[in-house]
Amino acid sequence: MAKYGDTGSAKPTGRQARRTYEFVKPAEIDSGETTHFPVIIAGGGPIGLATAIDLSHHGVQSVVLEKHNSVSDGSRAICWAKRTLEILDRLGASERMVDKGVVWNQGWVYFGEETEPIYKFDLLSDKEQKFPAFINLQQFYAEEYLIDLFPSHPETEIRCQNEVVGVDNGEDKVTVTVKTPAGSYKTSCDYLVAADGHRSPIRNMLGLDFTGRVFEDNFLIADVRMKADFPAIRRFWFDPPFNPGQTSLIHKQADDVWRIDFQVGWDIDREEVMKKANVDAKIRAFLGSDLEFEYEWVSLYTFKCCRMKKFVHDRIIFAGDSAHLVSPFGARGANGGIQDVDNLVWKLDLVLKGVAPPRLLNSYDDERILAAEENVLNSSRSTDFMTPKSKVSLAFRNATLELAKDFEFARKFVNPGRLSTPSALDGSPLNTPDEDEFSDKQRPGLPCLDAPVSINGADDWFLNQLGNRFTGIYFSDNGTTPEKIKAVGSVQLPVDTLTVTKTKTGGDSIIDAKGLLHQHYDAQPGTYYLIRPDQHVSARWREFDRDKVSKALARATGR
Repeated sequence: MAKYGDTGSAKPTGRQARRTYEFVKPAEIDSGETTHFPVIIAGGGPIGLATAIDLSHHGVQSVVLEKHNSVSDGSRAICWAKRTLEILDRLGASERMVDKGVVWNQGWVYFGEETEPIYKFDLLSDKEQKFPAFINLQQFYAEEYLIDLFPSHPETEIRCQNEVVGVDNGEDKVTVTVKTPAGSYKTSCDYLVAADGHRSPIRNMLGLDFTGRVFEDNFLIADVRMKADFPAIRRFWFDPPFNPGQTSLIHKQADDVWRIDFQVGWDIDREEVMKKANVDAKIRAFLGSDLEFEYEWVSLYTFKCCRMKKFVHDRIIFAGDSAHLVSPFGARGANGGIQDVDNLVWKLDLVLKGVAPPRLLNSYDDERILAAEENVLNSSRSTDFMTPKSKVSLAFRNATLELAKDFEFARKFVNPGRLSTPSALDGSPLNTPDEDEFSDKQRPGLPCLDAPVSINGADDWFLNQLGNRFTGIYFSDNGTTPEKIKAVGSVQLPVDTLTVTKTKTGGDSIIDAKGLLHQHYDAQPGTYYLIRPDQHVSARWREFDRDKVSKALARATGR
């Protein structure tokens, strides 16, 4: 059972003990030397771990410095979106996550004393996808699965109980002071990735802060273990009888753990709310008196929607919660952080190898601040809709919910947490604008949409072919690839060409037998796409033109 103390927060004890990691004394403590790494990552949560693994796929050496000796307590992040799973698939962690997690695509919305949902929504409109819209899986599992990848990647390592206590952001390197149980030492790097969480000590060391807003409301969040036959979908209540005048939410996780959220209001006695008897009463009002359960995690949150003004500060780069913070309604926190990693790592790789100028990293600011603004806006709107602060806004919300029972048009105004979708990087300086007529789908800046394909007679998925490099996609009417298209780019920055055709051929073309790729990408014979290493569309044309592709490649790499 969870223990309730006097601080107003609870600690998890219901699950088996979290995995811990042995402290290994760093060699620098005895040698006194300052080891230099291309990249140091502060923080061993999912964002920091994914950064290290992604860098290793590019052959870039790094080290993760983590203050603690275990994976995270409690569930924390639980909803992992389709795009995040696609990124983690490339890193090698998604299969275990999907196998362990709870798959869901639907959400149900309830209002008042209605026992049936006022409407249902499906988040995976295109069913021909490798991954579902979401899985629910506790954050510590994601961390464990990423850590398990490290032995296969000698380019990186994790140092547990290594706390960053000082940084010197110099012109040519960052020097980091690290405290351990065996003493302190210094190490240095070309770039420091600060993935050290929403309280970010590194952000504080630099005298930086968030800008944004705190919402005048509190939410009681409980993870309980129980055997229940509730549907494994997202269910959200406005003004339910078990939490009148407020909202509630329930999600199923792995190991028969359920996340239950209760809005509890702003002007509250926090210690009183967190008393076990009062938490029990809320849970019982929701679940009924007969269902047995035990607590995994209980906490009381006040939500913030905010971000740093800039994420790139010379050689120190912020990612995940250290850079931006949103309410958990919408699952935009960890998902946004993994997409930070996806955006940043290929740029660091090209800069460190001298293929791209350092100013390419400024585009991380341009693109991920755009994404953070989008996440903050959606998260703010969700929280405002869920917690109306005036009689007028409450009347509007309730009228919208009443209309949503019968009218499709009203449902788009209902906002129980707009769920995470990948950001469209419209207006990015790395995009080459269209000069040919195309549909708006798969425009420059959008992440590539997956589809089932066949290669050499074997079934596969399109995104599996893209990897982590620049790729050209040529749509052919007969499966052949013109010689002029094969050798694009340079020795330092080659562009691999993939040929897509609807017709079965004897070569190694990608067979789009169902025509879904042609449909998604508005493709005709001769259409050519330039795809970035993070699988976002960089440019597209109706006909291949080497000069135009070369200019688009230069633009996409900051040259």
